[in-house]
Amino acid sequence: MKNEIRVARAEITSIDSQGFWLRCHREELYLPFAMFPWFEHATVAQLCRVECFGDTCLYWPGLDLELSVESIRLSMAAPQRNPPNLS
Repeated sequence: MKNEIRVARAEITSIDSQGFWLRCHREELYLPFAMFPWFEHATVAQLCRVECFGDTCLYWPGLDLELSVESIRLSMAAPQRNPPNLS
């Protein structure tokens, strides 16, 4: 029996000026552009063309970019930084 890598399509559910939400394997993840700057100037088509490899990896072919799902989870768990006080 051969080992096979299962490829599934992920879905971008929302995009705004700060980042985007992505659903893969029934999990919804947020990728802020401040933490994932590779996506900030990507087109909507480039963002939306994303594949899940197994349960651990996401790949954007149009950007030649691969990220682990765990790295995105960790960014979501990190405390948010407050903007500097300018007064």
